[in-house]
Amino acid sequence: MMEEKIKNAIADNKHATNVEGKKKSPLWGDLEGLLQHKIDNKTKPLGSLGVLEEIALQVGLVQNTLSPKIENPAHLVFAADHGLADEGISPYPKDVTWQMVMNFCAGGASINVFCRQNEMELKVFDVGVDYDFSENLPVVNAKIARGTCNMRKEPAMTIGECRAAMEVGCKAVRVEVAKGCNTVACGEMGIGNTSSSSLLMHKFTGHPIEDCTGRGSGLGDKQLDRKTRILKEISEKYDPQSAEEVLTTFGGLEIAAMTGAYLEAKKQNMIILIDGFISTAALLTAIQFDASVKENCIFCHSSDEKGHKLMLEFLGVKPLLQLGMRLGEGGGAAVALPLVKSAVNFLNEMSSMEDAGVSNKE
Repeated sequence: MMEEKIKNAIADNKHATNVEGKKKSPLWGDLEGLLQHKIDNKTKPLGSLGVLEEIALQVGLVQNTLSPKIENPAHLVFAADHGLADEGISPYPKDVTWQMVMNFCAGGASINVFCRQNEMELKVFDVGVDYDFSENLPVVNAKIARGTCNMRKEPAMTIGECRAAMEVGCKAVRVEVAKGCNTVACGEMGIGNTSSSSLLMHKFTGHPIEDCTGRGSGLGDKQLDRKTRILKEISEKYDPQSAEEVLTTFGGLEIAAMTGAYLEAKKQNMIILIDGFISTAALLTAIQFDASVKENCIFCHSSDEKGHKLMLEFLGVKPLLQLGMRLGEGGGAAVALPLVKSAVNFLNEMSSMEDAGVSNKE
């Protein structure tokens, strides 16, 4: 019986793992079918838990198990400044970057609230803030430079800086994995980083720069028009060929770190929670290096920032939430974490028709 196979596979999974070199169940070749049967045979009408069933299936497939778990989820916030902020493309001054990092340290930002609420470890990384933080603060000092260059005059980074920033993200993920984390989200802080994200989106999706450029942290109509003109000028100034060159030319140090974090999370076979506009721009970049990264991603919400819906459509995915959020910091990912936990919990804890003595659909 299929139900007996599932029970045997669950028992066998106590010794099975997705880490190379360890024992795997011989049933994993039909894992998707077994997972779907387990989902369908719960005490509910077929498909009645909607998207939660899709998440349960995805997490089980990523973790290569019939009994997936969300363990020690971590939220990594990368902060860096942008030289382009000198062109007035944001309504906020560049100093807000370091001031918000201080707010993270004090526990007063939205991401602190959501991570505390949902028992998600929060770590903050200085990848390129134009400020010197005290060693006593809970900030990981990973500073590559004091911000990027002004893209209107020269490429944002050198290849060396871009690679170093990506390695910051990779190392951050490896540290969490060593502590037993299997689920990660990334957030960011950097005045001007919606401009970098718009340019990356433009280059990787082919959408016109006008469709990729939004109000960021609150630009008015005239300011938005000016921002769009500047980004179009920058887009036409350079002709990078490879994904690495595109990221180096138009990206930010924090976006490069997020890109590295996503790539490493895929290598570690983790569940990756994707936030909004900037996080998705980093993911678009990571996909240029390894298209399979998308398999591990759960898209948590649709940002109210112009362009994000187009990015999600380009990727062919549907977000879990649509709350009109456009704050950044990775807040949408933290808010969505309980939904992912609900999907895993129903798969593991809800009775089957057989166990509950409930008649199945004829």
